Amino acid sequence: MKIISANNSANYNYTISSKIEAGIVLTGSEVKSLRINTGSIRGSYIIEEHGELWLSNSYIKKYQNSNDSNYDPSRNRKLLVTKKEFNKISGSVKQGGFTIIPVSLYFSDKGYAKLTCGIAKGKKKIDK
Repeated sequence: MKIISANNSANYNYTISSKIEAGIVLTGSEVKSLRINTGSIRGSYIIEEHGELWLSNSYIKKYQNSNDSNYDPSRNRKLLVTKKEFNKISGSVKQGGFTIIPVSLYFSDKGYAKLTCGIAKGKKKIDK
């Protein structure tokens, strides 16, 4: 497992109750860019839109040899989770007080880009 980026402030700002592994939909040039460690999930968050999960505000630098002229390095990227995991996530978010945060971005043993998401509750200032 090769870790590309980790959200170090996640454990400081949130109490993580459970973690879920999700796949991430990337273009070919984004995968090549991540292989040379030019990605960041600091300050990113996960939103639910039309029954799907999206990673927002993550940064993946444009690959040097790419010919994408309209490349947006901080575009929304779709997350791939099973229906059972999605129902668990959306149920806890709708319950109140919980949010979904990205914890780490890495390549699995098979070479797929994966994102570890945490179902978390924000800490108060006194708890930090």
